[in-house]
Amino acid sequence: MLVLGFPAGSFGTHAYLLAPRAGAGCVIVDPGQRSAGRIAELVTEHRLVPEAVLVTHGHMDHTWDVVPVARRHGVPVYIHPEDRFMLGAPAAGLPADFPPELLAGHPNEEPADVRPFAPDRGVLHLAGLTLHTVHVAGHTPGSVVLHCEADVPLLLSGDALLAGALGRTDGPGGSASRLRAGLARACAPLDDTTVVLPGHGARTTLGREREVHAFLR
Repeated sequence: MLVLGFPAGSFGTHAYLLAPRAGAGCVIVDPGQRSAGRIAELVTEHRLVPEAVLVTHGHMDHTWDVVPVARRHGVPVYIHPEDRFMLGAPAAGLPADFPPELLAGHPNEEPADVRPFAPDRGVLHLAGLTLHTVHVAGHTPGSVVLHCEADVPLLLSGDALLAGALGRTDGPGGSASRLRAGLARACAPLDDTTVVLPGHGARTTLGREREVHAFLR
């Protein structure tokens, strides 16, 4: 299993590339601000063939380079239906007092090929990977986490679950109770050894997060 990740842009949002191995198909997760160039370099370096872009939620720091990445590699973009409205209107998902100058340069458009995640739970078979999607509303209305089956299982948690913390719930559509309930349901079948790849900050494991968050136990 090949897992490549790096923090992108002024928001430090992690973009990830997942592939069974070098020289294989891959999926790209959360291509944030100024990530397109580095993604292209990693694709070339590891001889990867992108098959899709997956977006954990619609906040602009996770979608900033979705359009150029999807266009360059000719792939569809998957997002939960309840967050799709943010792709072409990033300010719509932000608090009213968010500084508008921080949105300068965002494409403000949808990719050519947008496809929905399943509304609640779903399975995607892409690039030789099996990815389970679970809706965990609370950070945004359409936040999802992605569980990737592998020798060491992975959970791409976006901003729903960070190392030692939960995602913010004070924005439009936020709900702390819904976030906790969604994460508890999504994580219940997963082992403590599951590696959590968050949208910001350090990697962690589900076992560590269960020590912090009683509702995950």
